[in-house]
Amino acid sequence: MIYFTKHAEEKFEILKRHKFYVSKKQVQETIENYEKIDYSRSPLLIAQRKFDKNHVLRVVYKQEEGLIKIITFYPGRSKQYEK
Repeated sequence: MIYFTKHAEEKFEILKRHKFYVSKKQVQETIENYEKIDYSRSPLLIAQRKFDKNHVLRVVYKQEEGLIKIITFYPGRSKQYEK
């Protein structure tokens, strides 16, 4: 089961105001089919997946007792994160 925190829910509107449209499905797909995962902030995990030609979507989440808690997500420039 996937749960979005209040901050994560608000992030959709924040990004929309900046003309960057992300759906819940895209966030879920990033966690389920990530291209890269960053464990450096453990216990938080950061899943990353290509979003478009110039961007990746990074999703910060935590796994707790069978629950996936989405903390936040953000776009990043591909050239910065695909090293």
